[in-house]
Amino acid sequence: MCLLLTRQLLLVVRRMFKRHRSLASERRRELISPRATRSILKDDMRNFHFLSQFILSAGPLKSTSAVKHTKTTHFEIEILDAQTKKQICIVDKVTQKSTIHDVKQKFHKACPQWYPSRVGLQLERGGPFLKDNLTVQSVAASSIVTLYFTDLGQQVSWTTVFLAEYTGPLLIYLLFYLRIPYIYDMKESSRRLCHPVVHLACFCHCIHYIRYLLETLFVHKVSSGHTSLKILLKSCAFYWGFTSWIAYYINHPRYTPPSFGYRQVAVSAINFLICEAGNHFINVVLAHPSHTGNNACFPSPNYNPFTWMFFLVSCPNYTYEIGSWISFTIMTQTLPVGIFTLLMSIQMSLWAQKKHKIYLKKFNSYMHRKSAMIPFILT
Repeated sequence: MCLLLTRQLLLVVRRMFKRHRSLASERRRELISPRATRSILKDDMRNFHFLSQFILSAGPLKSTSAVKHTKTTHFEIEILDAQTKKQICIVDKVTQKSTIHDVKQKFHKACPQWYPSRVGLQLERGGPFLKDNLTVQSVAASSIVTLYFTDLGQQVSWTTVFLAEYTGPLLIYLLFYLRIPYIYDMKESSRRLCHPVVHLACFCHCIHYIRYLLETLFVHKVSSGHTSLKILLKSCAFYWGFTSWIAYYINHPRYTPPSFGYRQVAVSAINFLICEAGNHFINVVLAHPSHTGNNACFPSPNYNPFTWMFFLVSCPNYTYEIGSWISFTIMTQTLPVGIFTLLMSIQMSLWAQKKHKIYLKKFNSYMHRKSAMIPFILT
C-alpha cells in the first residue's frame, strides 16, 4: 500500500511540474488562448483532489516493524590444572543460563576419566570450589572464562555415608549381644546369665540406630551432593570403632550392673525414650518447614510438647541427641559410653554454635534469649 501510494504521488507531482513549465511558456499567449490554460488548471486541481482523497482513504502510514535479532552470548571456558596450570581442555558454546554442573557434564564428555562429582572447579588457585547451581554468567567477567580443575578423588553420595554410618553400629552391636564365638570365652558365657540391663541396652541401642536409618530414608532431605571416600571411611571408623568398644563391655559375661540397681536403669531408660521421641519430632519439623524461600522463618513449635524445646534452644535436635546418650551412659554405667558421649557433646556443640550464628543473622527477632544447644547455658 505504501509503495503504491508513493508511485501515485510521484506521477502526479511529475505531471504537475511538466504542466507548470508548459504553463509558463504559454503565459505569453494567455490573451490569445485563455480557455486552454483554464482547462490545464482544472485538470491539475482535479488530479490534486484525487490524490488527496486517495491519501485520506489509505489511512495513517504504518511503520514497518523492525525484526528483532536476539543474540545469544556464548562463553568459552578454559580449564587448567590447578597444580601445573596446564590446559586440560576448552569447553565452548556455553550459554548464559548454563550452570557449573553443566560445565562439569561437558568436561566429563571431553575427559571421561573424571565424572562430574569428582570435578572441583575454582576461579582462582586455592580458592573455594564453585557450587553446581551457580550460573556461568554470575562468575564470568568476559566471554572467555578460566577455571582451575582439582581432582576431588573417589566420591560417594551423602545418603550412602549416612546409611553406612548407621547400619554398621546396628549390626556390630547385635554380634556382641549374641556373644558369637571367638569374642568371649564360651564356657564363661554359658555359665553367666545376662543381666536385664544388658537386654534393655541392646533394645535402646537398636531403636536409636533404626530411627536414624528410617529418618535418613523417609524424613531427612539429604543433599544430592557428594563427598570424598575419606570422609566415609573416617565416619565409619569412628562410629563402628566406638560401637565395638561399647558393645564389648556391656555384653561381656563379667559386666556388672549399675550401682543403684533397677531404679537407676528404669529412670534412665524412660529418659532415653523421651529424648528419642523428641529428636524424631524435631527432625520432622525441620524437614517440613512452614515457610521456604524469601518467606523462610525460624522453625516454630506446634501442639506437640516435644517441639516446645524450640522456645529455649535453636538446635533442639542436638539437645535431645545428647540427652539420649547421657541417659544411655547412666543406664549402662560404662566408661566407653561416657567417652563417646563426651566426644559427641563436643562435636554437636560446635555444630550448634555454627547454626546458631546463622540463625542470628537470618532470624534475629526469633532468637531472643535462645541458647544454641543447652538451655540457658550454651549461647
